[in-house]
Amino acid sequence: MQHNTLTSGQSSVPPHSGVARFLDACHLRQPDATPVWFMRQAGRCLADYRELRKRYDILTMAKTPELCTMVTLMPVQKFGVDAAVLYADIMLPVEGMGVSLELQPEVGPIIHHPVRTQRDIDALRMVDAEESVPFVMEAIRMVHRELEGKQAVIGFSGSPFTLACYLIEGRPSRDYALAKSLMYGQPALWHMLMNKLTDMVSNYLLAQIKAGVDAVQLFDSWVGALSPSVYRQYVQPYVKRIFDAVKETGTPAIHFGTGAASLLEAMTEAGGDVISVDWRVDLDDAWARIGYDHGIQGNLDPTLLLTDWPTIERGMFDVLHRAANRSGHIFNLGHGVLAPTDPDLLRRLVDAVHDATKR
Repeated sequence: MQHNTLTSGQSSVPPHSGVARFLDACHLRQPDATPVWFMRQAGRCLADYRELRKRYDILTMAKTPELCTMVTLMPVQKFGVDAAVLYADIMLPVEGMGVSLELQPEVGPIIHHPVRTQRDIDALRMVDAEESVPFVMEAIRMVHRELEGKQAVIGFSGSPFTLACYLIEGRPSRDYALAKSLMYGQPALWHMLMNKLTDMVSNYLLAQIKAGVDAVQLFDSWVGALSPSVYRQYVQPYVKRIFDAVKETGTPAIHFGTGAASLLEAMTEAGGDVISVDWRVDLDDAWARIGYDHGIQGNLDPTLLLTDWPTIERGMFDVLHRAANRSGHIFNLGHGVLAPTDPDLLRRLVDAVHDATKR
């Protein structure tokens, strides 16, 4: 089988490498095997990572390019995945806008002064990403050099909606009541905030592309809190602006939401070459709704990895059966790797997917 070994930027990609596999899937070409990577693959399930966390907090590691690079590369070395995803937090560029925050272990981002008034929104600074998060760009360049073109490098950002939820609520929430009530009750303020966040996210992703990532993923982690009509009114136009900006670079983009089975059509309209789905929807049903002119990413339930290999293998074959050997499937979990996961099982899963889909 002939493989296109050029990226969108026309730089050479070695055939049968992780990066070739990953980019082929993004561009709906048939790769030599289904590419695999895992969200939160560089994290708490790895003993080496846990040792580093005894010495450094998450923000320190994310803001130190050498440490960030080390952690980003760990799962590539341990699991043999086809792509490295940058070790970062979605709140990093928000901090660059002048937001004071901390990341509390087992809780998540805590915003010291939540954004709830026009004055709060006006105070958000618009700073070029190279200036506000230079450490992210340096880490991308370092990871790119270390991988020597063998695996893809994935950059990412939180979406405007998910970032707005954190900023307004001040911390993770179950129902996002404060954020949604502001959205419904003060739409002018909501749109002002979303405009600012959209400009920031677009700038952030374009800077990552310039620094050398092969693809970007937009995380809309909390978008499942909305109905399709509300999503189209208050969120979709902003997400579309971001994907339109990325599309001009020719860089593949992945669109990810959690609990968003009801939003698949609306999210596809918003943009992204690959739509990432969680385990709450069957992959074949999701792909039929998304359309085969888009790739799909997912969607093994992460809790399966807390069981035994025969159970995991059955889940893997179910996902692959539903993908039906179509071009454009990136094998991933429905969400992030859970901390108690046995790393040996992740390695075995990567090898099994590759072996089962060799073409």
